[in-house]
Formats: sequence, C-alpha cells, structure tokens
Amino acid sequence: MKDKVIVVLSGGLDSTTCMAIAHAEGQDIFPLTFVYGQKHTVELEAARKVAEYYGVAERHKIINLEGLLFGSSLTDKDKDIPTGRTLEEIGEGIPSTYVPARNIVFLALALAQAEPLGARAIYLGVNALDFSGYPDCRPEFIAAFQEVINRGTAAGVEGRGIRLETPLINLTKAEIIKKGLELGAPYHLTYSCYQGTVPSCGVCDACILRLKGFREAGAIDPIPYRQFSALCR
Repeated sequence: MKDKVIVVLSGGLDSTTCMAIAHAEGQDIFPLTFVYGQKHTVELEAARKVAEYYGVAERHKIINLEGLLFGSSLTDKDKDIPTGRTLEEIGEGIPSTYVPARNIVFLALALAQAEPLGARAIYLGVNALDFSGYPDCRPEFIAAFQEVINRGTAAGVEGRGIRLETPLINLTKAEIIKKGLELGAPYHLTYSCYQGTVPSCGVCDACILRLKGFREAGAIDPIPYRQFSALCR
C-alpha cells in the first residue's frame, strides 16, 4: 500500500520538487497550501496548477491564515521587499523577507492534518544551502520539530511515527533543479517571485537564487521575467 503523505505546497520551485519526489516514490499525496497575507499571492494559483498536474487537485487543501502572520516585508505593506542584492548580501544575516514563525505554524497545521489522516510523513521543501538565511530552514530546526512530533503526538508516543521529510535541505539550488528535471517536475507551472509581479520581477532574492540555480544546472528557466539581475545575465 502507498503511504499517505502531506506535501506543503507553495507553488514554488522547491515545494514542487518535493511533490515530484513524493510522486516518484509512489506516495499517496495530500497537498497543503497556506494563504498568510503574502504579497506574492500569485503562487496560490501556481500551487493549484501543480496539484492538478499530479492528479491530486481534489485533495488539495488551502488554509487561510491571513492577518495572523506579520512582521515581514513579504506581508507588511509598509515594508519594501529587497531587490538587486548581491549574493553576499543575500547570504548575510536574516533578511526582511523572513516571516516570524511561518514554518513553525505551517508544520503545526500540517501535523494536525497528518495525524488524523494517518499520514506517515510531511514533506517540506526547506533548503540550508542556497537560501536567504531563514532560521526555520536549517537542519537544527527540522531536528527539533521532529522531536516535537515524536513527543507531542499520539502517533509519536505510540511508535507509529510521522516523519518530517526534507529531501532538499542539503542540496544547492542547481542540484534541486537537476533533481526536479530528472523527475519531470512541472517547473513551467511554478512561481517564486517575492514581489508577486507577472511576469516575475527577476531582481528579488527569490528570483535571483532561482535564476542562478538554473544557470548553474545548465538549464533554461521556463517561466518569463520582467528583467534580470546582473548576477543572472
């Protein structure tokens, strides 16, 4: 029998790669997407299209957290999303696009879906190499939350367990893209831009890291961009 699994699906490149991995493993996928007041709500339509692509649109659950998460340039109207930064600047410190407690909240709600569903795993597309310094994308956070699952759920204490799967955590963006391309991930349906423009802006941190990854993977990004950072030309 297939294992039931939750895939936290934003509609971006990393979460779509997780979908591709779970699908290739033969898992019984239940996608979970969050609306949290993000400026790039275009990603929600991307998530719907990806769920449809994998034939699980009827199971795709979207949870509305609008107004509950704030304190980030991704959510707050009075905060500007940084653009045109160098790779050194992107890699320094915790950026303004960090959303306080976002992955903690997402994983708690994913767990609340997974346990009664009888799911054996939660897939999350966090990455600790080509990333923007978020503390909730680091291996130590994932290990700590796995301990929360083990100690704070009936499934955990009864030994049935729910695994927190982070298959991308130690991969570069280029390696993630190569893996996704091998598995036929529908990158043409995905959306990553923090600014929420159509086409994607090409100069925010997310666009820069995505384009850099495609370039280093020797592949062409199938989505359009308004412009390109000097790093991506």
